[in-house]
Amino acid sequence: MVEATERDGMTWYQCESCGLLFDDEGDASQHEDNCAGDDPSYLQ
Repeated sequence: MVEATERDGMTWYQCESCGLLFDDEGDASQHEDNCAGDDPSYLQ
């Protein structure tokens, strides 16, 4: 399930598996459906 968080005056949506942040809830949900649960291999 995607978690909403407030940062820098904006709402961000965080993947609970890897912690990656998205500015669009749909993008976060789609990512989470395909997320392997590992940390992303690139810097956030």
